[in-house]
Amino acid sequence: MTAQKRCLVVGGGGREHAIALALARSHAFETVFVAPGNAGTALEPGMRNLPVGNIGALALFAEREQLAFTVVGPEAPLAEGLVDHFRRRGLPVFGPTRAAARLEASKDFAKAFMKRHGIPTAAYETFTDPAAAKAYISQQGAPIVVKADGLAAGKGVVVAQTVEEAHAAVDQFLSDAFTGGSKKASTGRKGVSGRLAGKTSGDADSARVVVEAFLTGEEASFIVMADGQNVLALATSQDHKRLLNGDQGPNTGGMGAYSPAPVITPDIHARALREIILPTIRGMAAEGTPFTGFLYAGLMIGRDGSLNTLEFNCRLGDPETQAILSRLRTPLGTLIQAGIEGRLDQVEAEWDRRSALCVVLASAGYPGKPDLGDVITGYPADGNAGDDLFVYHAGTKRQGDDIVTSGGRVLGVTGLGDSLKMAHARAYEGVRAIHFNGMQYRSDIGHRGLPGGRI
Repeated sequence: MTAQKRCLVVGGGGREHAIALALARSHAFETVFVAPGNAGTALEPGMRNLPVGNIGALALFAEREQLAFTVVGPEAPLAEGLVDHFRRRGLPVFGPTRAAARLEASKDFAKAFMKRHGIPTAAYETFTDPAAAKAYISQQGAPIVVKADGLAAGKGVVVAQTVEEAHAAVDQFLSDAFTGGSKKASTGRKGVSGRLAGKTSGDADSARVVVEAFLTGEEASFIVMADGQNVLALATSQDHKRLLNGDQGPNTGGMGAYSPAPVITPDIHARALREIILPTIRGMAAEGTPFTGFLYAGLMIGRDGSLNTLEFNCRLGDPETQAILSRLRTPLGTLIQAGIEGRLDQVEAEWDRRSALCVVLASAGYPGKPDLGDVITGYPADGNAGDDLFVYHAGTKRQGDDIVTSGGRVLGVTGLGDSLKMAHARAYEGVRAIHFNGMQYRSDIGHRGLPGGRI
């Protein structure tokens, strides 16, 4: 670890709370700054929220405070070029450049990249014209998947069960309302916390949709750290995207996750590295955009043994991060420093043998228009104080003496236990202590990890 005792986490959600807490709990830093942070990070010992809203101001702060490093949590500042700006100023930062972040910022770029490098993924076509997209969908039939090309805060994918549903998704994703009414929304002028809609990769001015074949199987999250050449695989995980029990209802940003994920067997783990992760890292380097940072591959594991890439994220997943980092025993700062310095082949990550399970508590109205401003009560007295229950804040803020909801996903209650069933019990014990108006959550998080799919 470097001599500096302070670092910066960019972002204000549950993922960033988990990153900051992992850094703070190692006692390697006297202060972990979080920009902008949330009500939870404001309450944590050793953390300070930083109400800074643009890349230039963050860079000036990092330079003035001589921070050990900055780590970027969400996708928007990566697509805006935060890492490029920091590197030009000689500031240590962990994350991909804007060009490398196109793997997430443009689904069209990612699909074309995978095709060029022989990385397994579903067949697809990209469209800017709604009529052409609808004609293709009618020809292919349903079920079929429609994706908005740019960043969409986890709401840019529709798994359409009918042709009519797919046509409606095309209209939605190519509408001015979804793309922000202007292709200039992709310039990132809203600051690091602004939503980047439509085409964010900077490759074109037109909004696009990617239409791809529907794949069957089981989804899982495979996340690694990369330093441009070497990779370090993190603990496996699996999340639950649908709003309701039994994987029903609309897609969300994620209603819960658990780690490790039994579906990622040692064979699948080796194949994911060999067939997906390493070709991606080598391909990015070969194309002049070496990838440094967290790389998330969404896997589809078929019953026939097939393995495909559903998507790339250029960051830690949310809520997978809450489950994964709750199990990390190696100081996170040590791993990040190795990633910045190109030494990931020289470090190892040690994991708690226990399972971790995260339950997301969401506001009424989520994933549509969430209710905001509801007072949160019953925060567990032992939350984040022990080693088997963590309450990560996401959409929260201080309002006088109260903590209130300020987003769709509000809290991520994460329990650890000697088995997945015990982790489930600990997490839901924490959930039952918390209350706010309209609170919604799934009661079956982790069901995919147990024989018969039953908790």
